[in-house]
Amino acid sequence: MTTKAKATDDSFHVFDTTLRDGAQREGINLTVADKLTIARHLDNFGVGFIEGGWPGANPRDTEFFARAQQEIEFKNAELVAFGATRRAGGRAAEDPQVKALLESGAQVITLVAKSHDRHVELALRTTLEENLEMVVDTVSYLREQGRRVFVDCEHFFDGYRANPEYAKAVVRAAAEAGADVVILCDTNGGMLPAQVQAVVSTVLADTGARLGIHAQDDTGCAVANTLAAVDAGATHVQCTANGYGERVGNANLFPVVAALELKYGKAVLPEGALADMTRVSHAIAEVVNLTPSTHQPYVGVSAFAHKAGLHASAIKVDPDLYQHIDPALVGNTMRMLVSDMAGRASIELKGKELGIDLGGDRALVGRVVERVKERELKGYTYEAADASFELLLRAEAEGRPRRYFRTESWRAIVEDRPDGTHANEATVKLWAKGERIVATAEGNGPVNALDRALRVALERIYPQLAKLELIDYKVRILEGRTGTESTTRVLITTGDGAGDWATVGVAENVIAASWQALEDAYTYGLLRAGIEPTE
Repeated sequence: MTTKAKATDDSFHVFDTTLRDGAQREGINLTVADKLTIARHLDNFGVGFIEGGWPGANPRDTEFFARAQQEIEFKNAELVAFGATRRAGGRAAEDPQVKALLESGAQVITLVAKSHDRHVELALRTTLEENLEMVVDTVSYLREQGRRVFVDCEHFFDGYRANPEYAKAVVRAAAEAGADVVILCDTNGGMLPAQVQAVVSTVLADTGARLGIHAQDDTGCAVANTLAAVDAGATHVQCTANGYGERVGNANLFPVVAALELKYGKAVLPEGALADMTRVSHAIAEVVNLTPSTHQPYVGVSAFAHKAGLHASAIKVDPDLYQHIDPALVGNTMRMLVSDMAGRASIELKGKELGIDLGGDRALVGRVVERVKERELKGYTYEAADASFELLLRAEAEGRPRRYFRTESWRAIVEDRPDGTHANEATVKLWAKGERIVATAEGNGPVNALDRALRVALERIYPQLAKLELIDYKVRILEGRTGTESTTRVLITTGDGAGDWATVGVAENVIAASWQALEDAYTYGLLRAGIEPTE
C-alpha cells in the first residue's frame, strides 16, 4: 500500500467509516473484495481517511488490511484501523488487540474510548480514573510507535449531559496524550442541532482540543448535527456513504460533503471530484446490493426532478428558480416528470430532455398533455416510465405510432401438474417486415414465457434484440374495484448493456398489462438501436 501526497490540506478532515460503521447496517454483509472495491471508490472520490475495520477482531477485517497493503495504491486517502483502548489493569504495550492495530500496517489508528461515566462503571467495570489511564496509556504507546491517533469518545453527548466534567476530562486526557483529533460521538443518535452546537462550542473552549463529530441519524438530524458541529468549530467529520449504518444509519457522506463544498465554500475534496459524487453514490449502492435511494439529497434520481406544471413553467425561464444548485455540480441531472399534473412547459422541457424538438407547436403540446392526463386517469404512470412516454410523444409528433411489429394475438398457459410443479407456456402470433410469425416458448412464469416467445419471434428479424435483458419487474394493484377485479399496473425495466429504460402497461389482469409493457420495451429497444420502423 502506498500513499501519495494528499489532494487537500490537513486543516479539515473528511473521514469515511462505511467499511466499519456503515457495514453494521441490517442487510449489508461485505466480503473482503467488496470492501476493497468500496475503498477504491472512496479514495477516487477524494475523502481524506477511510476506516477499514477492526483488525484482530474478525478474520475478514484482518484480511482486508493485509490485502489493501498489496492491492490498493491510495491517491487521496489514508487507511485507518479501528480498535479500543487497552483493557483495564493491563498495559498497552502488552495488549493483543493493540498489537493487532500495529500489525495492520495502518499509519492512522482510531481508538474508541468510553466518555460516559455509567458506561465506564457498568460496561467496562472499572473506575473513572482507570478509564483515563487506559486512554492515556494507549494513545501514548501508539504515538511512540509512530502512529497518528484519533480518539472516538463513545456516547459523548449522553455522557456530557450526565457528567460534563468527566466527559471533558476524557477529551483532555486523549489530547494531552497525543491524539490529533478527539471525536465527539452521538452514539445513540438522539441529539438535535442546537444541542450539538452548544456542546461542541463549550468543549472546544474548555479543552482546547481539536474536535471532530460522529453523528448517528436516529432523530433524522445526523447531517444537520454534523454541520452544526462544524459551525461550532469541529474540523473533522465522520460519515458513511449513503448514510449506511446501524439502526437508521449515520451522517450521510454525500450531503455533508456537498454542503461543505457548495454552501460553506470549503475545499474538502480534490478539484473536480464533487462532480463524480452521484456516480460514486450509486456505485457503492450496487456493491452493497441495495437499491440507490431515489430521494436522497443531491445524488438521488429524484433530487432534481420536477413534476408540477407551475415549477416547469418557471424552470423554462430559469432553472435556478426551483433548484438550489446546478445538478451538474454533483454529477446529477435535472429531470422533468410527466404526469396528470403536467402542463405545456413540462411537456416542452421533457421533449427537449429526450432530444425531441416540439418547435413551439402549441397544438401538438396540447394533444400530448391531454393524452397523458387521459391515460394517467386509467392508471398509467409516465413519471416512472420515460420510454413509454417517449413513444407516446413520438406517436403524436409523427402522426402514427412507431411499430416494428404488429401483434395478431398472444396467449399464456399455466399448467398445474399432479406432482405440484407448474408449466408455463406462451404463444405469440405477429407480423414483422411483411412476414407472419408464430412462436412458442416456455418460461419460469407466464410473463417470462411471453418475453421468451416474443424474443424467439423477433430476434431473427431484429438481431439487435439479443442484447436486451429484463432488469426489473414491478406490479401494483390500483385503487378501484377490489380483489381480482382490480386494475393492474406493470412497470418493466429493460437494459441493453449501454443503458436501461422503463415501460408501463395497464389492464384488468397482470398478464395483459405485462404484454403492453413488453411491447413498449422491445419497441423502445429497437428505437435506441437506430432501427427504422417497418410496420
